[in-house]
Amino acid sequence: MRRLVGILAITTVGLTGCFGVEAQDEAAEQAVEPARPADAPPTTGRPAGDVVDLPGDVDALVADPDSRTLAALVEDQLLVLELDDPGRTPHELDLPGRGAGVSLAAPGGPLLVAVPDVELLVEVDPATLDIQERATPLPATSATRFDSTTGLAHAEEGVVTLDHGDETVRVEGFHRPVEVIAAEGRVFVLDVAESAVVRLDEQEREKGLGLRAGEGATKAVTDRYGRILVTETRSGELLAFSAEPFLLRQRYPVPGSPYGIAYDEDRDLAWVTLTETNELVGYDMLGGEPVEVHRFPTVRQPNEVAVDPSTGAVFVGSAAGEGIQVVRP
Repeated sequence: MRRLVGILAITTVGLTGCFGVEAQDEAAEQAVEPARPADAPPTTGRPAGDVVDLPGDVDALVADPDSRTLAALVEDQLLVLELDDPGRTPHELDLPGRGAGVSLAAPGGPLLVAVPDVELLVEVDPATLDIQERATPLPATSATRFDSTTGLAHAEEGVVTLDHGDETVRVEGFHRPVEVIAAEGRVFVLDVAESAVVRLDEQEREKGLGLRAGEGATKAVTDRYGRILVTETRSGELLAFSAEPFLLRQRYPVPGSPYGIAYDEDRDLAWVTLTETNELVGYDMLGGEPVEVHRFPTVRQPNEVAVDPSTGAVFVGSAAGEGIQVVRP
């Protein structure tokens, strides 16, 4: 993995450029009120690209280039659309409760849908639409699969569980974990109440070093260099952490309440939605700092975003009932 030049950080609560490991870890454990997307104003112009109408607000969005499908979580339904023709009538799958998050376990599937109200993880084959339900030890709000492990974040309980198939490991001590992240052979957790990225240590059995991610981290993805890219919504920043060594490498200002984030590994583009201004911004992540290369007007309340790296198409989900926007840069 390349060594990147970090951006000098302006001092914020709990983090300065000269903090040591102990101070960073202590800062990461200071709970804050979790940041939320801005209440977007009405759109003033036409969104870029095309818009596909959907019956409700988009709560989560994920693209699978292998099966050529786009999955949208809309309350208690999972809608499966065609990546190449998203305007066609989607397949509607009823869930046993309101879904809290959807992710792709691996290229080609399955899709993982966390349904906390009934303590289930619903697995969906995006090609055949076959469904399997698995009980979770606690009400999970998100699921991530890596190697043979399923990582579950139980936000309300402040607990992360790692299901290895024959053993379930419970890691406590979080305030509001929302996502389990695998990078460079290590496991990390995004905790939005600590506004921190936290590493799991001792064979992923206990909470380890935490690095503060500004004042209001909300979403995270990994890139092909093993970095963890985080949107910091409250202060308006895009952060990049290296996994090994575990360090904050980049801190870049992004005004407009950045929230949703997706990464195009073929083009090294990080796509970020701005909920305060109803915009989608594409950042080139190749250099020592992000470089804005695209900016588009979006549907209202663009909370969710996904990308198809095989074509470069970007999909923006509206949390205000305005459907899915398709942008082809």
